[in-house]
This record gives sequence, C-alpha cells and structure tokens, in this order.
Amino acid sequence: MNPTPQTATPEELKDWIASGSDVVVLDVRSAAEFETLHILGSYNVPLPLLAEHTEELASKLDTKVVLVCQSGVRATEAKTNLASVGFDNAHVLTGGVPAYKQAGGRTVEGSKRWDLERQVRMAAGSLVIAGLAGGKFLSPQIRTVAGVIGAGLTFSAATNTCAMGKALAKMPWNKTGNDPTRESVIAQLPSKKS
Repeated sequence: MNPTPQTATPEELKDWIASGSDVVVLDVRSAAEFETLHILGSYNVPLPLLAEHTEELASKLDTKVVLVCQSGVRATEAKTNLASVGFDNAHVLTGGVPAYKQAGGRTVEGSKRWDLERQVRMAAGSLVIAGLAGGKFLSPQIRTVAGVIGAGLTFSAATNTCAMGKALAKMPWNKTGNDPTRESVIAQLPSKKS
C-alpha cells in the first residue's frame, strides 16, 4: 500500500480524457454537491458508499481511476480505502472539482448549493459566535460551546476528518432525489475490459 497518494493535476486529467485514455473519474462527494457541479463523464460514488462497498466497487475497476472531491481530503480517504483491498491504480485530483473547472476542464453545473466545507465553516463560526454572545449575556458557562467547537476543529485538522461535515451531509438540504445506491453505482460503472 502506497502511503502517499498518487495525484493527478487538472491538466493531466484533461489530457487523459482528451486522449481517450482508459480513465474512470469517481466523484466521492455527496449527491447534492455532485448535482451542483461535477466533471463531465464522472460517476458519483459518495465516500460513505465507497467505504461500505470498497471491495465490490474495486472489483469493477480495471483501469486508471481518478478520485475527486472538493479539495482532496475525501478523495484521499477513498484512495486509502481502495488501496486497502489491493486496488492501487487510483489517483487523487489535486485541487478537486473547482481546480478542474478553473483549468478549463469540462464540467456540468446544476442547482446551486453550498459545498460541505463552506457549510462547516458557517456552522462552526455561528456556534462560536453564539457561545461567546451567550456567555456574555446569559451565562458565562455557555462560552464552553466556543471551546468545544475550537477543540473539535483542532481534532478535525489533526486527524484529517470532519465529524461536523459528516453530520451536515445527512441534513435534508444536502439530499437529492438521486442519491446513489450500491446497485445504481455498480450498474453505472463501465464494464471491465476482457
């Protein structure tokens, strides 16, 4: 297992797609994020779904895979999951979907939603402000909220995980009528070459 993820720049991915290389682009963001903006021709396989069915999904892949998300964190986690079952031909797109779009890559835009990282910043900032204001005007003990959020953000950075992001992903505004299932993902992936 390679501890350092293989990466692909947006320019490399554009070249691979333009040249007709056998490459599968898996977008591991939520269905709502995927619906908002995704790389043309990519497949939506949200990270929790990939994590739950890693071995089965890896068995469907026999070509170079580029994993994409918003910034690279979830894609790196997906790469680690795939590597744990022996699939080592996965690359993480540096800069995620926004970098690919900025580099002139072909994307599909849908209804606008805030990405999860922005939602986390808003929720965390709002909770800190509420904790500080509540501590000043209601009870000094409410300031504990700000400390808990700060500790949670520090833990999140140290472990490269985000519990708040996972919780926000389950909120109704982050759901679509097209949330992928195991069956729909397996059905949409290209068949193995014989």
